Amino acid sequence: MVSSLWNGISGLNTFEKALNVESNNTSNVNTTGHKSDQIRFEDMMYKNGFGKGTAVEAVSKNYTQGQLQPTTSAFDVAIEGKGYFIIKDPDTQVNLYTRSGNFQLGNDGTLQTQDSSKVLGLTPQLNTVISSDPTLTQFTNVHDKFIASATINNLTYVETINSKTSDYTKSATDGGISGDGYKSKSAKINDIDALMLDYNSKLNEYSKNPNVVSAVSSNQITAINYSNEVDNLLTENDFIKVTINNTEIKQYFDTDKETTLKKFSDKLSNIKGLTSSVDTNTGIVTVTSLVPGESTKIFDSSINDKGVIINNIQNANKGSGELMVTNSRDALKEALELADAKFMSISNKISLVNQDDLNLNEIQLQLRNLTLTENTFGIVSIEEGFVFLRDGDNKFLVGKVETAYFSAEDELDPLGNNNFGANAASGDPINARDVNVLHSKTLEASNSNVRDSLTNLMIYQKAFEANSKSITTSDELLKTAIALRK
Repeated sequence: MVSSLWNGISGLNTFEKALNVESNNTSNVNTTGHKSDQIRFEDMMYKNGFGKGTAVEAVSKNYTQGQLQPTTSAFDVAIEGKGYFIIKDPDTQVNLYTRSGNFQLGNDGTLQTQDSSKVLGLTPQLNTVISSDPTLTQFTNVHDKFIASATINNLTYVETINSKTSDYTKSATDGGISGDGYKSKSAKINDIDALMLDYNSKLNEYSKNPNVVSAVSSNQITAINYSNEVDNLLTENDFIKVTINNTEIKQYFDTDKETTLKKFSDKLSNIKGLTSSVDTNTGIVTVTSLVPGESTKIFDSSINDKGVIINNIQNANKGSGELMVTNSRDALKEALELADAKFMSISNKISLVNQDDLNLNEIQLQLRNLTLTENTFGIVSIEEGFVFLRDGDNKFLVGKVETAYFSAEDELDPLGNNNFGANAASGDPINARDVNVLHSKTLEASNSNVRDSLTNLMIYQKAFEANSKSITTSDELLKTAIALRK
């Protein structure tokens, strides 16, 4: 009878713990990313065939995927698959791990959890600034005209390219040397418009096919040889002409042949997307396309209707990939500087190779702290783990949320606050980029099952009552035995 008392007590202790486990599961049914607990029982030692009660064998976590639920917050991220977000405890500075992705903007501008732990990830390893003014290294109120913004998703890296300029329509003026690339104000503006269109087109093409082999672009250069006929420019009825892209350009004799050649060259130079120069000694006019890879149709060139030789010194080649974009950007930059405008391009690149060591950083979300613009705040978006800040039409890559998994996940230490700690038994964290998908504006719900929890609570309650009854029954038998002895 004494054994039955102890058996009942063991049952009370065990099912009290079982009730605690299941009530904890029920209380966390709405806790983001919560992993429910499972309790397992074992019988205790036997003596002479009689059992000595029950005990808790283990309480373990259920690591199955919780349901993914859409939200409206740009800071919310959910993991589909294996892995944990990597965070840094603000007190101990030790890395912890969580499935709860309801992040926020911290007071210092970093991406944080709700308990102010820093979210860790990759930050741009390469920030490239191309600026007309070396003293300007971030976008300011000087750069008030948007040019382009693109995201390049290469196999080995992700990059954002953003370009702006000052107002070239106000700064452009007539300028240059007659006969050697002279441009009117309107011609400069037209050239910039053409080059901006080309740059955006090539950026868009590159972003759609970022893994293409890179090849240099080339500009068409055409020489028109008037040397055999230039001496026939003598009177006001004499003229020099050429047809470019189905438009005839004609210049009548003015003052002398040198002046006539220069004015003719200036007319060609003021055609959108072209520049021209003339060697008045030889009578050779060289026409160059300003748009890399763009072909220009030049024909029907003559002096007084006597044809002359046209020869392409260099044919246009569009190029491909990164070099195609770089060549187009440089041509645009040169045209803007010719119009006394200030061009700037900022590229942010995150490499996706050699990151298995999880050498991670805090993710900063304030544009000014990142020295990208004079503005403090941008609009945050997280796309497949990549963190972007939008400022007007420009979109900057500022980080990538990384995840880790463990070879012995069951050995992780539950620490509360939705956090887990690694230990020797769980093993070192392993980059989980290839074993999960990160969803933006989504949270992982708790995997606690209310139906199962309520069922188990009733079972454990009845088991607790039954064990209580075994104690009271044993007590009654003991009282009877004691009474008989009297």
